[in-house]
Amino acid sequence: MPDNNTAKTAPTEISLQKLLDRAKAEITELDPVEIKALLPQNDVILLDIRDIRELQREGMIPGSYHCPRGMLEFWIAPDSPYYKPALSPDHQFILHCASGWRSALAAKTLQDMGIPKVSHMKGGFSAWKECGLEVEEKT
Repeated sequence: MPDNNTAKTAPTEISLQKLLDRAKAEITELDPVEIKALLPQNDVILLDIRDIRELQREGMIPGSYHCPRGMLEFWIAPDSPYYKPALSPDHQFILHCASGWRSALAAKTLQDMGIPKVSHMKGGFSAWKECGLEVEEKT
């Protein structure tokens, strides 16, 4: 009979930090000031992948497009029944979350899907606010 205590204490194959480190080694990270300068370009879409409750509580970056993390792949993949033409893969996507963890992993996922121009905001929405950049209320 197997020892149940052994199964419960088996080490995780990969830690969250290792997963983040791997993703960040393969994606482009931009700081908030760099992103602010890119936003006027027509092909750039700043994707806010935070939960709606985070947007309502903390506000959002003017001109950003809210795409909840759980729907990201479905809204961007042209073969998905949930595809949103506004998010066609020919855009330059810059993702952000609250601190940069979810967006780093999500940017890696989009790269793996073959999206050619994807990056994420280093430090996330928190870094944006720390730079004193504009935030608006979620309406």
